[in-house]
Amino acid sequence: MTNHNRMTWGIVIAALASLSWGISGTVLQLISQNLAIPATWMLSTRTFFTGIVLLLVAAIIYRGRIFDVFKTKASLVSVLTYAIFGLAMNLLTFYYAVQTGNASTATILQYLSPLFIVLGSIIFQRKMPMRSDMIAFVLALIGVFLCITRGDLTHLAVPMISLLWGLGSGITAAFYVVLPKKAAEKNPPIVVLGWGTMIAGIFFNCIRPFWVGSPHLTMTLVSSVATVCLFGTILPFGMLLYASRMAPSDVISIMDAVQPITTSILSVIFFHLNLNWVEILGIIVVIVAIYILQRGRRSNASVNLELEE
Repeated sequence: MTNHNRMTWGIVIAALASLSWGISGTVLQLISQNLAIPATWMLSTRTFFTGIVLLLVAAIIYRGRIFDVFKTKASLVSVLTYAIFGLAMNLLTFYYAVQTGNASTATILQYLSPLFIVLGSIIFQRKMPMRSDMIAFVLALIGVFLCITRGDLTHLAVPMISLLWGLGSGITAAFYVVLPKKAAEKNPPIVVLGWGTMIAGIFFNCIRPFWVGSPHLTMTLVSSVATVCLFGTILPFGMLLYASRMAPSDVISIMDAVQPITTSILSVIFFHLNLNWVEILGIIVVIVAIYILQRGRRSNASVNLELEE
């Protein structure tokens, strides 16, 4: 296979991973709103069973090395904080953002996580923002404003509580990226994700065990939960691991935009979400803002690397 063909396949697989997350977000709206499943039960079930699958796959591939993540204090702290403040809190805030609003808006707000990462570095590490950062911030604010107002300044398109939960999901998605870095330095990503998901599962089951007061199990509920577990974690993660071997990470990251687009289209089809041209423009502006932010950061990293050499 030529390098060009490998990159093409890598892009396609990364796009399918993002598409998978978009499908998961839409099904989550069915679970949270139409089936009215409590967040605590859903998250206990999702994280526990997904964690088992991921750790089984990791054990088959890496055997006893899956326990190396607990061998150093830095790695242990990293995976624990990632599991609770990153993964668990992100799943919780996103679920409530969808349940109180809709999957389309929740996904757009979570998609802002790169902005929160940059904002955190500016506030806590005193790093000066780049020109591309400022442009991205302004565009993102405009895009979100268009999405949540639909062009009507007198009211919000989603409840304020949904907006707050959505912003929370964006912030915790930033934690999701930053917190596992120490653990991921010497451990395979699937191992870190597996333990993070399992620890989050234990955390949620301490709050509400999935076997206690479970809702009436119907074929719709079981298939929906299985879809979220499969398309929300297992499949996209595996596809991204495979895609990363075939295409550069900066090319793969561009495919993240497929997720909010997919969720919006599916929400229109299955939940009859009425998107006007202002909201569509807002979604496009947010996607462009994140692209500018990521491109600017990658360009700056490349320049610094050349200077060091």
